[in-house]
Amino acid sequence: MQRADVSVIRGILYGLCPRCRAGKIFRRSLWLFPGMYERCSECGLKFEREDGYFLGAMYIGYGLGIVAIALLAALVWEVLKWPLIKSTEAGIVLFLPLAPVLTWTARVLWIYMDQAIDPDRS
Repeated sequence: MQRADVSVIRGILYGLCPRCRAGKIFRRSLWLFPGMYERCSECGLKFEREDGYFLGAMYIGYGLGIVAIALLAALVWEVLKWPLIKSTEAGIVLFLPLAPVLTWTARVLWIYMDQAIDPDRS
């Protein structure tokens, strides 16, 4: 059922269904606060299995956010030689436009991880 020409990495980067890697998970582009489809248009996989399903994605997003802020703060600290507190604040401000990307990425990673651990065969 999976497309042989689409790898897991490519499926994640393009936001494709983890089961068939043909249908899209999100309706629109990343920058327009995309809505999610309820089911895959190709194989019928339900993306949100139950209420509160994306709580795990919040944990992934939190981890990714901390790493991104730390990297941005370190970059500001190294380039501008600002004090650590000011560099951290700048890292947070620079991170804010990346929040939609992080939300999108965390949800896709969560769906892929969930399907790898407990595949929905219905």
